Amino acid sequence: MIMKPENIETLKNLIDETLRKMTFSDFSLGVREEAGPDGENVVFNIGTKESDLLIGQYGMNLRSLQHILRAMARKKTDDKLRFSVDVNDYRRQKIGLLTELARSLARQAIVDKRPVVLRPMGAYERRIVHMELSGNDQVKTESIGEGEERRVVIKPVGSIEQNDSAVEL
Repeated sequence: MIMKPENIETLKNLIDETLRKMTFSDFSLGVREEAGPDGENVVFNIGTKESDLLIGQYGMNLRSLQHILRAMARKKTDDKLRFSVDVNDYRRQKIGLLTELARSLARQAIVDKRPVVLRPMGAYERRIVHMELSGNDQVKTESIGEGEERRVVIKPVGSIEQNDSAVEL
């Protein structure tokens, strides 16, 4: 479902006001619609030279900013708004890299005939890997571990399921 124009304007104003309160003054704000792992989504892309501050290490600041903006947006409207925030297309590029990594490691798991264990990832990143490989009938994926150590394992179908033979990346 496409977001109502008045909700897009409300969110643009909310993001603009929040960034200015955070003392960012030189930025642009673009809006695009894209299909994500959870369906259609409106993305507000912030263009700025100060992207390092907004993105943070491994995207932590960006995730926090998005969480805060979503909480603030819920107070502004009764409509359920599905949106995400990006900075200089960081998320878009990261998703592209993750999907390429997932496909490459799936090929490796198939050729080596043994599981490949990825580095710990957040829930959103793990979901991207699972979704990317869900159509590949030669591998199956699962998440293992707890909390911040949770990671994806890519297993070739029909492999012997021994964790001591897994390749960890």
